Amino acid sequence: MTEVAITNFSTKADLPEKRLLRNLRSIIDGYLNKEQVDSIIHAYQFAADAHHGQFRNSGEAYICHPLSVAISLAEMHMDAQGVAAAILHDVVEDTPISKEQIAEEFSQDVANLVDAVTKLTQLDNKSRAEAQAENVRKMLLAMAKDLRVIIVKLADRLHNMQTLGSMPAEKKRRIAKETQEIYVPLANRLSMNSIRHQLESLCFKSIYPNRYKAIQQAVKKARGNRREIVNTIENAIKNRLNQAGLIFDVEGREKNIASIYKKMQRQKISFSNVFDVYAFRIYCDQVDDCYRILGCVHNLYKPIPGKFKDYIALPKANGYQSLHTILMGPYGVPIEIQIRTHEMHRMAESGIAAHWLYKSGESSGEHVRAQATEWLRDLLEIQKTAGNSLEFIDNLKIDLFPQEVFVFTPQGNIIKLPRGATIVDFAYAVHTDIGSTCVSARIDNKLIPLQTQLENGMTVEVITASWARPNPLWLNHIITAKARSSIRNYLKNFQQQDAINLGRRLLEKELKNLNINLTNIENSRILELLDVMQIDSMDKLLEDIGLGNKMPILVAKHLAQEDIHAAIKLEDKNTKHAPLIIKGTEGMVITLAKCCHPIPGDHIIGFFNPGKGIVIHHHECRNSKDVRKQQSSWIDVEWSPDLSGEFSVELRIELLNQRGTLATIASTISSLDANIESVTIADQDDKVSIDLITLAVRDRVHLANIIRKLKKLFIILKITRTKA
Repeated sequence: MTEVAITNFSTKADLPEKRLLRNLRSIIDGYLNKEQVDSIIHAYQFAADAHHGQFRNSGEAYICHPLSVAISLAEMHMDAQGVAAAILHDVVEDTPISKEQIAEEFSQDVANLVDAVTKLTQLDNKSRAEAQAENVRKMLLAMAKDLRVIIVKLADRLHNMQTLGSMPAEKKRRIAKETQEIYVPLANRLSMNSIRHQLESLCFKSIYPNRYKAIQQAVKKARGNRREIVNTIENAIKNRLNQAGLIFDVEGREKNIASIYKKMQRQKISFSNVFDVYAFRIYCDQVDDCYRILGCVHNLYKPIPGKFKDYIALPKANGYQSLHTILMGPYGVPIEIQIRTHEMHRMAESGIAAHWLYKSGESSGEHVRAQATEWLRDLLEIQKTAGNSLEFIDNLKIDLFPQEVFVFTPQGNIIKLPRGATIVDFAYAVHTDIGSTCVSARIDNKLIPLQTQLENGMTVEVITASWARPNPLWLNHIITAKARSSIRNYLKNFQQQDAINLGRRLLEKELKNLNINLTNIENSRILELLDVMQIDSMDKLLEDIGLGNKMPILVAKHLAQEDIHAAIKLEDKNTKHAPLIIKGTEGMVITLAKCCHPIPGDHIIGFFNPGKGIVIHHHECRNSKDVRKQQSSWIDVEWSPDLSGEFSVELRIELLNQRGTLATIASTISSLDANIESVTIADQDDKVSIDLITLAVRDRVHLANIIRKLKKLFIILKITRTKA
């Protein structure tokens, strides 16, 4: 019956959907069996009936869109279920057909695939940004169960980009930017380069139509002049490889328009400089032959130093493998050459899709699939800790396609990280618990600080301690999404508990001034207060107090009133209250001001910074004078007598500008058991240098001893402590 239907199609008017169906049939006949082909044709008939009477903006029948998506997947040799799901992917969303009907008519796997893609568009968010973020978040959850979801989605997005012509210019740009930000990097990360290159060009054409036309015309003009040089180089390569008895294929390669534009922007060069590079790909059957071909071409033309990359021994994070080299060719023109096996090329073009494409028994498809699955597992861990979809999408953008560095664990395992990654990024890449408890590291058996950036070939050993916890300052020098998400999640929970503890102390202090004990207040009275303030729980109230969102004196006054709904007068300004004792263990909800660097022994003042807690200033800080004017915002504070730890302080030193002066100062400070955190040269001439040095000291007495010792040095002209 199916064959009759196909015969009838060819005798009817040659409609676009009939041409597309014949095209699809000719592709799937080449790699699927008859039963699988019949199931796909059945999916077409089912979808054509469901979409009957529906048309796209271009005027063509709607069924042309899912057919085009299916053809893209068939060209990648996607399995029968994936192709059928592509044909049916809009049925549940745009027609009365349900997921259950698809499962009954086809299979549960096909229904799940269709449902996974459909759910991505059924959003009810307030803003377009939130909708996009939630869309991608759901897509990744679906991908974790079945990687074919993203392959169908990418093919769907590719055809949508190819048919943007009938849309308004503004909508074109919006869809193109969304594609450029999310789907192009996803295709790259999953090593689906064929789709990625097409999407990149289509995005560039929609966002910058005039630039696209200008470069396109320039390429056409330059192409004729290049043909002779390309043929000369290609023949020279073929002759040399034939002499070596190698079996190979060579093809000239032309950069797409988007790649040309990106290179012009990145390197700040003109079009002529980009187009003067001649690119070739050489394919062979065996990995050993790749290296033999490399030796032949290096013998033919001189390689340019520093321009060779071995992605076969060290594949990219997305599984891409190839040898890249740049040679100086005839007429002084540079030649880009990529050398890979045919299998590597299939993997480079199809990526994770190759797992379903070529059942050749080779392990490379499984390798890429395993890498993609591992990456998705990391993203799922990130999405669990992300506060919302927008935070998750930020983490996703950070994670997509940085340049990589390769470092080693002490056991010899290779860890891939983005360029610029630090020890903390490495620690979290090994394991979240190692990242959260790292205190230092050794690189090549030398101790180094955690903010050290990693370079290729380093062997890194992370040193951990059971008492160690993530530091908020790490966020300033980490770049991987996994590390950033893990630290933010820990700090969010840690700050919440710190805020509750501080809020309790602040409230108890104010109640004590009113001769009331918090533990003696009736529970009904607390519940009445929470009801009046519209707060869910006592912990939430204490957290708001600790973060500075609620004033403890006002909450205490509420609790002291016989009638909580009665009007409350502010405290008498002349009333003396016991100050809050600073113990140094309050975590992030009590911070020391960076402007004046207060240390134990200084007279200090605190003020509430809404949402962050209490900021401690030196009494002489100019900023504290402004704080005092806000009577409801500041609070008396004192250092605890048994406080311990190290605190930052800044010294302004005028010294003779001589060789070795900084070394002398550093040695003196070190001899007094203090560390230098940073040195900044504020001003300098031939004779005098003015330096700002930040130290870590225990207290005011410790600082005084350091200043006294420094003043004895003949190179010191003047030394003062900076206070804002």
